[in-house]
Amino acid sequence: MTTTTDSPRWFKSSYSNNGGNCIEVAANVPGIVPVRDSKDPYGPALTFSAHGWLSFVAAVKDGKFPA
Repeated sequence: MTTTTDSPRWFKSSYSNNGGNCIEVAANVPGIVPVRDSKDPYGPALTFSAHGWLSFVAAVKDGKFPA
């Protein structure tokens, strides 16, 4: 498996069936986690450190960001 920053493999959030408000994440880029809007695949992506992304996901799962 090749892991390079110029060929990220994007996948949609498992919560994507919510009216089009979806994100895509690429988990095959060493050291960073790129995140983009699924409606704009050629637009910009935000990048997070792997640790920062895992911390964010854990906080969401723990309910630390109420709706």
